[in-house]
Amino acid sequence: MSAALRPPHTLSVAPMMDWTDRHCRVFHRTLTRRTLLYTEMVTTGAILHGDRERHLGFSGVEHPVALQLGGSDPAALAECARIAEDWGYDEVNLNCGCPSDRVQSGAFGACLMATPDVVARAVEAMRGATRLPVTVKHRIGIDDQDSFAHLTRFVAAVAAAGAETFIVHARKAWLSGLSPKENREVPPLRYEVVRQLKADFPWLTVVLNGGVLSLEAAREHLRWADGVMIGRAAYGEPYLLATADRDVFGEDVTPPTRREAIEVFLPYVAAQLERGQPLHRMMRHTLGLFAGQPGARHWKRTLSERGHLPGAGLEVVREALAGVPESVLEARAGVAEGAPPRAAPEAARTRS
Repeated sequence: MSAALRPPHTLSVAPMMDWTDRHCRVFHRTLTRRTLLYTEMVTTGAILHGDRERHLGFSGVEHPVALQLGGSDPAALAECARIAEDWGYDEVNLNCGCPSDRVQSGAFGACLMATPDVVARAVEAMRGATRLPVTVKHRIGIDDQDSFAHLTRFVAAVAAAGAETFIVHARKAWLSGLSPKENREVPPLRYEVVRQLKADFPWLTVVLNGGVLSLEAAREHLRWADGVMIGRAAYGEPYLLATADRDVFGEDVTPPTRREAIEVFLPYVAAQLERGQPLHRMMRHTLGLFAGQPGARHWKRTLSERGHLPGAGLEVVREALAGVPESVLEARAGVAEGAPPRAAPEAARTRS
């Protein structure tokens, strides 16, 4: 398959609680048009009984965007999948990888890997309720159920129920004894397990997640994986996404500068300020934009100290930009100095 024809799952940004909200996703869209974006995990109860606009609302520029669900009841998950389609999402994903105590108490997340029949019934019900792709994100194992045989039994059962795309975090999860943060760092990465899974299930779409820190690393994994999902690296250093459309998806586009990304983002920020959203709620997702560059400390300090103050507006962003050297603002990832400026993509210019 040529790079230009690669599907959205080729590269995606992981769903991350308290991070990948709608503001984060709009900001990421100023850097990449093709990368698949995910919501934070939303529980079925929050959707069925809570404020749907707060949990499900998103801007049209975010496409392609997937909703990640937390739950285990097939009927509730099916109804939420139907609602996801009505709201315009491009995919619905079932979380079978989160190891937090709160998630376990609700009988969903990583603990579901112990009951592949439950996941299979859930996937079957969801597929019956929506035309959207139904995907599953999971670990390579949990606790002492971490053999390759356990993993293949889980995948085979869920695939038989109709799931075709499996996003696999290449670490096992300990359901007790480790915090969620430790579960992202302490269990060793075992990419070879995911690679063998793809070899044994070549007809499935297998997406690798876990420990991928750069597009260069992602491209190496794409030699055998159908896709790569990047998590904290894409949040902590978002400018790594700037070359994704060109270098991963094969599009003939020029990466944006950091200044261009912020300028494209500001109309959205202004609209959210008009709706009463505080500045820091949008701009916190940009704090890593200048990571490792001169002026990064001024950018972070200005936005962190002033962005949360009552009445803070775009003038705070302008002040933060003023402390970043022009050479950094105008630098274009992977493009020689003197290359022509890049027009903002149409998707990023249009705001809903």
